[in-house]
Amino acid sequence: VLLPGMILVLVLAVSAVSWGVSLKGQTLKQKSAPYECGFDAVGGARFPFSLRFFLLAVLFLIFDVEIVLLFPLVGWQDSATGLSCGGVFVAILLIGLVHEWREGSLDWAE
Repeated sequence: VLLPGMILVLVLAVSAVSWGVSLKGQTLKQKSAPYECGFDAVGGARFPFSLRFFLLAVLFLIFDVEIVLLFPLVGWQDSATGLSCGGVFVAILLIGLVHEWREGSLDWAE
């Protein structure tokens, strides 16, 4: 009974402090304006960007994480199991890369 009570008090205290610090009603137009190297913003702060950049970033993250997953296979390189697992993993990576290449996801211009 003591631990849940302490957790509840802690959650309420943190919520009260964050609510008090946030100052929701006192936003100034100048403080909420975009900052651009000390000058007034040229154009809008939010501009549309190509979805291709996002897709390329996601592909980079996926392949980057998969390369990191190859590091433990270095310790297994003496056995046939490690070599076959590494080969299958790299083959799957290459198949995915070739698929994305053929789909045109890696092209900058259409």
